[in-house]
Amino acid sequence: MKEGKIKFFNESRGFGFIIDSSDEQEYFVHVSDLVDKVKEDDKVVFSLKEKRKGLNAVNVRLIN
Repeated sequence: MKEGKIKFFNESRGFGFIIDSSDEQEYFVHVSDLVDKVKEDDKVVFSLKEKRKGLNAVNVRLIN
C-alpha cells in the first residue's frame, strides 16, 4: 500500500487526484475506487492499478 494525500476531489463529478507521499506522483482516483468518503487534504492509503488511461489509485482508505 502507498500513502498519500487527496489533492483534489470533486464529489459531484466523482473523481479526484492523490499525491503520493514518497515521490510526489499524482494519481487519478474515481469514486468507485474509494473505500471511505474523502475530501481535500485527507491522508489516505491506496494501491495502484493499470486502467485504460494509466495507473489509477484504487482501494483508497482514510488514515486515522
